[in-house]
Amino acid sequence: MTNTLYCFGESGNAYKAALALELAGISWEARFVDFFNGEARSPEFRAINPMGEVPVLDADGTILTQSGVIQDWVMDESGKLCGDGARATRREIVRWTIFDNQKVSGQAGPLRFLMNFLPDDKRPQEVIGFMAGRLKAALQVLEAELGTRDWLVGDSLTCADLSCCGYLYYDEPFTFDRSDYPAISAWLDRIAATPGWKHPYDLMQRAFPSA
Repeated sequence: MTNTLYCFGESGNAYKAALALELAGISWEARFVDFFNGEARSPEFRAINPMGEVPVLDADGTILTQSGVIQDWVMDESGKLCGDGARATRREIVRWTIFDNQKVSGQAGPLRFLMNFLPDDKRPQEVIGFMAGRLKAALQVLEAELGTRDWLVGDSLTCADLSCCGYLYYDEPFTFDRSDYPAISAWLDRIAATPGWKHPYDLMQRAFPSA
């Protein structure tokens, strides 16, 4: 079976899918998408994913889009990263995945883009301030939860954790400072200590080479 993940290093959403594949031990290869030069909007890419987004997983001819769907496939395919696999556990994983998509990544991703990948004179400060407030509120929820437990669902690393951590390893500024969130910081260290963990820029090709 050939599993190809369409991705690029700066995408936290692609990182969620790549890290799930890596930690579950599923064989995969990365196919770089030149997002910042418009490849995701090209007719060729939209023929693969009409949404014009990464990640996309071509699982031996089956096309899967959206990081949460790919993570769900990883859990089904490998039996890993799903806790005890019970229906109630899987629902909890879905709950945190939706929370992340709406509240954590849903704010951190656009905020990081606005603060780092637009020219200085095109960065909308009012929008940045608004989104920073929403991200802070979401991170406070995450901090409170992780102040009481090591993992978001059950007693082990699951795709719930991989969803919510997707943007939090990046060094580019987006108003997230680990020192403000000690429980989140300790949780990120636990995830990073998992055998096979890699930083997003080590898993996927960067669009912008490091300085």
